[in-house]
Amino acid sequence: MVRHRVRMNGADVNQEWIPYCGPGATPMDMAGRWNLDPVLLLALAALLALLWFQARGRRALAVVGVGLLAISFVSPLCALSSALFAARTVHHLLLVAAAAPLLVWATRPRIGGLAAATAMQTIVFWIWHAPGAYSAALSSDLVYWVMQLSLLGSAVWFWSGVRRASAPGAIAGLLITTVQMGLLGALIAFAGQPLYEPHLLTTAAWGLSPLEDQQVAGLLMWAPALGLYLAAALWRVGKLIGPGEARPVVL
Repeated sequence: MVRHRVRMNGADVNQEWIPYCGPGATPMDMAGRWNLDPVLLLALAALLALLWFQARGRRALAVVGVGLLAISFVSPLCALSSALFAARTVHHLLLVAAAAPLLVWATRPRIGGLAAATAMQTIVFWIWHAPGAYSAALSSDLVYWVMQLSLLGSAVWFWSGVRRASAPGAIAGLLITTVQMGLLGALIAFAGQPLYEPHLLTTAAWGLSPLEDQQVAGLLMWAPALGLYLAAALWRVGKLIGPGEARPVVL
């Protein structure tokens, strides 16, 4: 348990955060902060075994996708995300913009339509980046895993819709996602004060104020993340103007 006492709006506030990944990593201890939770390791191994049999011919995608999940939850990035909101942003982007599409292209699930998936992904992403919900996730292992699984699940649904949609539909979904993520990133980056209480006392070891950490996170969500979705949209534009794009693409 991490206990903080800070002064906000002229009053003392007691904070109790119990991040799943443990106390925030520092430059001195980060290299050794691997998360070897046996339940997590067993779950990742079971997922890899399941995908290995399901993704025949596409096993490399499955392995890389599960590997990105391991980087997110097992590597020192997990502990760093307890210290820096910017690291948490990288963590979330690995889930929704890298691991999720790889798992979708490896397994080719069929999960409903793109319009509903785009709306759900947007709602889930904004909810978990609201300060109150985010703080709850860092004070409870249960809420933490609800956050992570809902982010990953909604992203898998979204990328499944992108894969199966016509090029115009896929491009529209990707551009909507680009706009909403850019807007959220801008709101976070240009906020005039720190929004995320769990990081008020965890950023100094990295030479950042809480507000600077938050600004870096917003810029990461605003620029590199947008590049990933725009690249996918441009790829579908290429498929649209190229020969043979007459119906939904199933790769």
